Amino acid sequence: MSGVQQVTVTDADEGQRLDRWFRQHFPQVKQGQLQKMLRKGQVRVDGGRVQADRRVYAGEVVRVPPLSDAPAPKSPPRQGPSAADRDFIRDLVLYEDDDIIALNKPFGLAVQGGAKTTRHIDGMLDGLARGGERPRLTHRLDRDTGGVLLLGRTRKAAASLAEAFQQHRILKTYWALTRGVPHPLQGRIDLPVGKEGAEGREKMAPGATGGKRAVTDFQVVETMGTRAAFVALRPETGRTHQLRVHLQALRTPIVGDRKYGGERAMLEGVAPKMHLFCQGMVVPLPGRRRPLVVTAPLTGHMADSWAFFHFEAPTDLQWPEK
Repeated sequence: MSGVQQVTVTDADEGQRLDRWFRQHFPQVKQGQLQKMLRKGQVRVDGGRVQADRRVYAGEVVRVPPLSDAPAPKSPPRQGPSAADRDFIRDLVLYEDDDIIALNKPFGLAVQGGAKTTRHIDGMLDGLARGGERPRLTHRLDRDTGGVLLLGRTRKAAASLAEAFQQHRILKTYWALTRGVPHPLQGRIDLPVGKEGAEGREKMAPGATGGKRAVTDFQVVETMGTRAAFVALRPETGRTHQLRVHLQALRTPIVGDRKYGGERAMLEGVAPKMHLFCQGMVVPLPGRRRPLVVTAPLTGHMADSWAFFHFEAPTDLQWPEK
């Protein structure tokens, strides 16, 4: 059993979450054990109580209470991507530099794995490694949503991007096909979004008790009579399923979104799949005069639907100032 330690965070660990920092330096400590130590104030950063998701920075001192010296059981080595998946992930790259990689995520491909998900973006990131360092995820897109996905080339870059997402400094533009036409044709949806029903359910609802503020600006770009509309969206906040919930609240669900729109979300002539795509991001970068602008071309069934309706990319969208 070791005594109390005061461990200084190094430059190499800059921006890492505290729980991940612990897994790296004290692998014998399980997540539940760490949470218990945090609740009791046994683990502190620069003398203050913190949460597991708090990021640590170079020069800070982490108080580590006495720990068992027993090593953690070894986990099996991570399997790298196949040669085909390495080629696949490389083909998704829209932009890359020393800090950022932008991908055009395909529809239907999960960002991270789960109990029944063995093929996902996170499992292929070794195919984009440089100098032995694996890129890191900085945000999420739903499995059935396509478009721009940003990665941090280094741990420090990933932490900076994640913070920019949390502070809503990255401007995101989405394209959607809706069943019906939103009215008015342009506006702002300011409607809280929270979990519906029993705790832990994935489905979200507008105005749910305890819901968090959610704000979305929208513009109708083109319509097909009253049947459908090409809608551009700019979320000011980033709540779970925010755009899907907000468009359903206008009674114009996203085409293919059975979870929130049911059968009304189906539209004859187009694929019965989610029609939601992150078309672009404007990313402010430290030390650079101009923000990075990344856009993605439509792919898959949404490209087919846009061709079917003869929709054209807008060139004159005007968004409210933040």
